[in-house]
Amino acid sequence: MINRDAYIGCPFFNSTMQKLINVVALLSGLTSVALIAGGGYLLLNKDAFIESAKEEIIKSATAAVTEALPGKIDEVMPEMPKVTGPAIPLP
Repeated sequence: MINRDAYIGCPFFNSTMQKLINVVALLSGLTSVALIAGGGYLLLNKDAFIESAKEEIIKSATAAVTEALPGKIDEVMPEMPKVTGPAIPLP
């Protein structure tokens, strides 16, 4: 057990220590409020964040496919013939 009577006359314990304890308590309370506010903000705006992420993913996927597609089409397409046959008669 701490003998509180021994600290009653100590100016460091009475003023400085109490101020330090008050600062720690205040910072703890502010941290709790900030975490609750941040969590509430994320909860209220989660749909907007999800939509924004979807749009960014679609943009990057579209850009990647657009860049790769012309080269792939040129590889697969056969060359056009230089000479063609006669016209097909109609029945």
